[in-house]
Amino acid sequence: MFSSLKKFASKKVVLTLTAALLTAGLIAGCGSTGGDNQEKVIKVGAETTFPPFEFTEGDKYVGFDIDLADAVAKKMGYKMQFKSMGFDALIPALQSKDIDMIASGLSATPEREKAVLFSNPYFEKGGFVAIVKKDDTATSMNDLAGKRIVVQIGSVALDVAEKIPNAQVKSVDSNSQLFNELKAGTADAIVLDNAVALYYLKQGADADTKIIGEPVDPEPFVWAFRKDDKQLKEQADKALADLKADGTYDKIYEKWFGPAKK
Repeated sequence: MFSSLKKFASKKVVLTLTAALLTAGLIAGCGSTGGDNQEKVIKVGAETTFPPFEFTEGDKYVGFDIDLADAVAKKMGYKMQFKSMGFDALIPALQSKDIDMIASGLSATPEREKAVLFSNPYFEKGGFVAIVKKDDTATSMNDLAGKRIVVQIGSVALDVAEKIPNAQVKSVDSNSQLFNELKAGTADAIVLDNAVALYYLKQGADADTKIIGEPVDPEPFVWAFRKDDKQLKEQADKALADLKADGTYDKIYEKWFGPAKK
């Protein structure tokens, strides 16, 4: 009799403990969080060859996206764990839960929206701009008709430049080469991503050059989350709004692009 009761009691304890452990496991499985005594972690993915948003500097990953994602993670009560991977691998990594968030200069396209959940825009990209020498009389892309224009190979800037009437368009390998062409006088203007242009001007290229006209084809950048991570997305949106309100966003922006336009 007592033996049976002892066995029953032992089974009850085991079942109770198992249920408690399963419950704890389910709670810990929401996002990338640990137990009560462990720091909560959010895994952020990016493709790190896109300065000034994300790139390598020595043995470190740096950039606007990385600084902002880190600030947002801290505001949410998380520690950011950063992962670098190919751009095409980001959404699959998000869906397989290898990462929890994409922060990689991502445009909110209808096709991507079928697979992921977008945050509120965190950067107004501003499309593409033209840069000329400071003494050039051109004031917009319309003034570049028939001029020699250089763009980066494979960039959407090529489509923009080819729409300029009678433009003589040439492609080079990198953004830094664009400025070399302009400086050498082998180009009358260069066309590139507005955000990248702002970064290069911040690095000193503005001493001899200027942006003309307004950006073409503006589009914002967003973060991406899994479809079932609505709560995490909403937390990130709130954290972003808080960072904009307390001036942190402007400080990070100014670090990489210069003073923000009001």
